[in-house]
Amino acid sequence: MNDTLISARDVSKIYTMGAEKVHALRGVSLDIQRGEYVSIIGPSGSGKSTFFNMVGGLDTPTVGEVIVDDCRLADLNSSQLAWFRCRRIGFIFQSFNLINTMTALENVAIARIFAGATPSEARKDAAKTLERVGLGHRLDHLPSEVSGGQQQRIAIARALVNEPSIILADEPTGNLDLNTGEEIISLLAEMKRNLGITIITATHDMKMLSASDVVVTIRGGEIDNVATKDELNITIGSIDGETVMKE
Repeated sequence: MNDTLISARDVSKIYTMGAEKVHALRGVSLDIQRGEYVSIIGPSGSGKSTFFNMVGGLDTPTVGEVIVDDCRLADLNSSQLAWFRCRRIGFIFQSFNLINTMTALENVAIARIFAGATPSEARKDAAKTLERVGLGHRLDHLPSEVSGGQQQRIAIARALVNEPSIILADEPTGNLDLNTGEEIISLLAEMKRNLGITIITATHDMKMLSASDVVVTIRGGEIDNVATKDELNITIGSIDGETVMKE
């Protein structure tokens, strides 16, 4: 049985900057299975964010195609793409992207309202989702009144509240300390395990790799390597307080 959820086929993306053409992706092909936890690694400018944008329906390939759950994204009009992003994808960002004047409950509820829920339904679902991520006691707090880790949990609740099949997490531990980052990694792994959500992260955090089923390395807009965690034989250690990956 084929359980491929996301399929990228020969995806290239070329940006024109004046007289220069920038090749952000060069013929990327990748299948991601339903319920996998996939980490994408690579240096800055390697094409990780561009690939994210393709999967999330935020950008379209210059060449090639992206298929999500048998739906070719290039065939969707702007309204259909907006529905797809709202209902099928949950986005998590390094900088949290919370609305500072809204409480935790309001930050999560607004995602439900955009998906068509009534305000009362949205608040109920938001409260339930915040409880799920361990913030049931922080519903009425503003982002400035909670820690960085708690802000990221609010962002995760916002990504979860519409029950997406895919979470796209861009450096979700990048602004967090070591212990808090480990908590967020555990939470993402729990979402994958208990809710069956497909998790795709772009990361430089070696701790994230130890929780992944598959690690994809992108360099120069091309896939350099795809391997399972067991194939990489990843272990995490520490040298002078810095987290390192050992193979």
